Amino acid sequence: MTAGRQCRLLEGNAMKSAKRMVAAAVSLATSVGVLGLAACGSGNDAQEKNPSMIKIWDYEEQTGAQGKAWAQAIKIFEKKTGVKVKFEKKSFEQIRQNASQILNSEEAPDVMEYNKGNATAGLLASQGLLANLNDYVSQYHWDTKIQGALADTGKYNDKGIMGSGDWYGITNYGEDVMMYYNKNMFDKYGIAIPNTLPELEAAMQKFVDNGVTPLSEGVAEYPLQHLWWQLVLQKANEKFIQAYEMYDGNVDWQGEATTYATQTIQDWVKKGFISKDCTGSKAEDAGQAFENGTHPIFFSGTWWFGRFQNDISTFNWTTALFPEAKKVVGSSGNIWVIPEKSKKKDLAAQFIDITLSKEVQNLMGNSGGLPIAADPSAITDPKTKELISSYNTVLKKNQLGFYPDWPTSTFYDELNASLQELVNGTADPKTALNQMKTNYDKGVEAAGVKHKEAN
Repeated sequence: MTAGRQCRLLEGNAMKSAKRMVAAAVSLATSVGVLGLAACGSGNDAQEKNPSMIKIWDYEEQTGAQGKAWAQAIKIFEKKTGVKVKFEKKSFEQIRQNASQILNSEEAPDVMEYNKGNATAGLLASQGLLANLNDYVSQYHWDTKIQGALADTGKYNDKGIMGSGDWYGITNYGEDVMMYYNKNMFDKYGIAIPNTLPELEAAMQKFVDNGVTPLSEGVAEYPLQHLWWQLVLQKANEKFIQAYEMYDGNVDWQGEATTYATQTIQDWVKKGFISKDCTGSKAEDAGQAFENGTHPIFFSGTWWFGRFQNDISTFNWTTALFPEAKKVVGSSGNIWVIPEKSKKKDLAAQFIDITLSKEVQNLMGNSGGLPIAADPSAITDPKTKELISSYNTVLKKNQLGFYPDWPTSTFYDELNASLQELVNGTADPKTALNQMKTNYDKGVEAAGVKHKEAN
């Protein structure tokens, strides 16, 4: 779920530039087992000899595409290596709030699903809490499968800024945020699925006229901030995105893009498109409200797709990109990281490689996910084929616009707090944007990075 799933962040001290080097490992295709892997060496990192168990953490739902695929990867890993997996499912919030403390302790897992971006994986990498994966990337040839925008979220420089530097995370799927429509509810009220933004607003007004709140939202976690960012992207250019995400130039917080997005959210609340009562709702609340048929529209990530396929049986639903989107909220999927304290890095890397195997990737695709290394001919579900095709088009058009909480380690919660005030009416758009700017600038300064001067 990134939804993202989400989602996200940790308070941290000023970023440090400590780095670690880790072991190389032979590719899965030529692997001769665990003992052979141990001979590959781990540089200066002590690796446990003849381990009998590795510990894996993730926060995927078992019925979701990633959950199903990674469960299969665990079976393959155990059969191939003879090493047992101690799997521990955590909530996104558990990992988000406690990652730095856990990874700096002996309780750290050997491999962990983690959120990507400057403020999350970048922060931990810069603090020396994540293993440098460069040698594993070379040995397993992961960089032949993970390229372009998908690779950006796995690489971080010494300041923890994504897009360049060393590899600290490996993704095996993609994600973007899109519209989920309850077709039965649209048909019930004689409303067409919208193709343009005016059509979307007209459709939402018809639902309101019939006593239905159209958008399933949550402000306590990520759903509304993703909608806000999508509205920003409707007006933002590439220069704005680079300034906001990569500190390349100055961010105009009272400019057209941010003002339009913030004013639109306020307008949609006033019109009843978004309920004022959603300020305390979490992502799971919003997702379940769509699943239960309470609201006809849900704007959230592809991480819900497989779950909805599995769980929704009482109505027909469809998906589409946000109307008239030039850029799309999204990126690679979450990343596998190997904690620096792990003494089983070679085994952890072998497990990661299995998640990129055709068997696991094809299963993910046929379970409603967005695999990055599947055999297209092996994907049999028409709805999933359409999803994958849409995402591939987004990649080809360079439409990924990343996520709004990435720039600083505290901005996820701060952005939600500003949007909560906007929704409940205690802050107007200008005030909310000033709050965002203050928190953004404070976080960037605490991270020890500086915006480049705008050209």
